[in-house]
Amino acid sequence: MEQSEVEKITKLVIEALEKKTTKGYAVPIGVSARHVHLSQADVETLFGKGYTLTKKKDLMGGQFAANETVTIVGLKLRAIENVRVLGPVRKQSQVEVSATDTVKLGIKAPIRESGNLKGSAPIAVVGPKGVVYLNEGCIVAKRHIHMSPSDANAAGVKDGDIVSVSVDNERGTIFHNVQIRVDDSFTLEMHIDTDEANASKISCGTLAVIIRDRSAI
Repeated sequence: MEQSEVEKITKLVIEALEKKTTKGYAVPIGVSARHVHLSQADVETLFGKGYTLTKKKDLMGGQFAANETVTIVGLKLRAIENVRVLGPVRKQSQVEVSATDTVKLGIKAPIRESGNLKGSAPIAVVGPKGVVYLNEGCIVAKRHIHMSPSDANAAGVKDGDIVSVSVDNERGTIFHNVQIRVDDSFTLEMHIDTDEANASKISCGTLAVIIRDRSAI
């Protein structure tokens, strides 16, 4: 990442941390593209026995974007290529897509919190060495905000809370049903998918505000 980009992101985060108004608590937005989380067993099926994911870029919470990509295949062999794998490995493989992606894949993936996979959509994942078929595992990620405990305390929220968030830009969007996720490893950031970002003209670093006064909605 270029130094100018690092400085820009740092400035946005500092502004968000300092911007505590009567309207609410400000949070920078990150736009999350389609991606895949894999178990070690599935990594080895897709890339070869003993294979280990290689790091491309660090993400929050100890996660990273891997150099590896896969193809995901839905019903009637509808596929999307070059889907990024995120590490480290998990206990259960999971595919996160947008609602638009589900149309292209011909599947009906539910909106879920990451890790809540029971009854989610089936999907196949194809790598250079093999194929993994997930009976359940494909979801559209529920919009959420990552926070450290200190951020949560300052914002007056706790892990698991559902809040509304306002974005004061050209589209003037309000997002309801935004889940708060709190962990010591998290950096303050709201995650939405590419559909939500495109519809609301939002880019990475755009500031959102957690609405304290519901009468303002």
